Amino acid sequence: MATWHVQAPLDEDLIRNMTIGDIVYISGTAFTCRSRLQRWIFDEHHDMPDRTTKIDVLIHSGPIVLEEQDGYRLVSFMPTSSLRFEKWGASSIEAWNLRMIVGKTTMGSETSNMMVKRGCVHVSPQSVSPNLWIDSIKIVDVALRQELGSIEAPWIVTCTNLGPFVVDMDTHGNNLFEYIDLQVEQNKEKAFSILGIEKEFKPTKL
Repeated sequence: MATWHVQAPLDEDLIRNMTIGDIVYISGTAFTCRSRLQRWIFDEHHDMPDRTTKIDVLIHSGPIVLEEQDGYRLVSFMPTSSLRFEKWGASSIEAWNLRMIVGKTTMGSETSNMMVKRGCVHVSPQSVSPNLWIDSIKIVDVALRQELGSIEAPWIVTCTNLGPFVVDMDTHGNNLFEYIDLQVEQNKEKAFSILGIEKEFKPTKL
């Protein structure tokens, strides 16, 4: 397991050297994304804002941001579950030339296949800490705020050593959550055998 301190925009060779279980800290420019933006672009066929087109780090998040006289103030920031956006995962990577997607949980097989093809990883936060990251994130700009609303709009942010995140999907087709599920199942079978419990046993749902 390696620890990476990366600077966006990200180099493809660096991304392809990452493996599941590696730890990542992110610096550089990223943009936020939720389902409304992806529907706007891919389902309703609007153009992606120019100011996001050269950013290769996408964070599945709807930050809480206040607009003040001297600019924007970030109030709360936490990645949301990426699996909710599987419908657009592969399209997002290909159309937006993404190298890294940040979000909780994981994503599906179509997204994984595109990550292998295009050189992109998915990373998950190691903790639920919406207010601990505020000092590591600076709001730079926002696009489509009137069209999509503050939560769903793509916010452009500058990150400084944001993390830690764990690589849960890599460019070799590996998925950390699937690996853990397999380990849990194997350990369960061993425990059942030691305790004399039949393999077909199902726990009671209360």
